[in-house]
Amino acid sequence: MQFRQLGQSGFKVPVLSFGTGTFGGDSEFFRARGETGVNQATRLVDSCLDAGVNMFDTADVYSAGLSEEIRTVLP
Repeated sequence: MQFRQLGQSGFKVPVLSFGTGTFGGDSEFFRARGETGVNQATRLVDSCLDAGVNMFDTADVYSAGLSEEIRTVLP
């Protein structure tokens, strides 16, 4: 995985990250983009980790918080 310097912070971030906005699919807005359940989310996260992706974009507003709940049950 390639990394880039984040401004002057000294923090390096990967050039790729994975968004979890479809985890849960609780609202019409997120369902229109996908409905990823726990099993599929686990497979996706495992695939990302196997490929060297280690930065995940998750937020409590994704699918009314379900994205965060699914994230917490992942190993």
